[in-house]
Amino acid sequence: MNQRLQRLADQIQRSLAILIRDEINDPRLTGFVTISAVKVSPDLGYADIYVTILEPSQDGGMNIEAHRESLKVLNNAAGFLRTELSRTMKTRTTPRLRFHYDEVTAQGNHMMNLVNQAMQKTQATADDGDN
Repeated sequence: MNQRLQRLADQIQRSLAILIRDEINDPRLTGFVTISAVKVSPDLGYADIYVTILEPSQDGGMNIEAHRESLKVLNNAAGFLRTELSRTMKTRTTPRLRFHYDEVTAQGNHMMNLVNQAMQKTQATADDGDN
């Protein structure tokens, strides 16, 4: 990705994070949405937004149905978000927004939780063995 597209992607990421936090009031969007990456097509027609969603009731697990529902809400709000984004950006055109669930980051977080749990169990068994 060239430098111009990267700057545009960074600007979209920052602006969308604020818009999603402040403007989307859909009760189906229950989690905390984090934009992990934005990829803008070379013709500026589309922007693929990769998000991770931290669900409050998930407790470290991966709730696929809640993520699908949140993605549906974001994709339904894409037109509104694009309109609001065009007001804040100083570009001639604003790309169409497509939201995707970022599997890589989600899997990494899940694996990190599993490693932490295993380390805690190992520490607890080591402490029991010392006594």
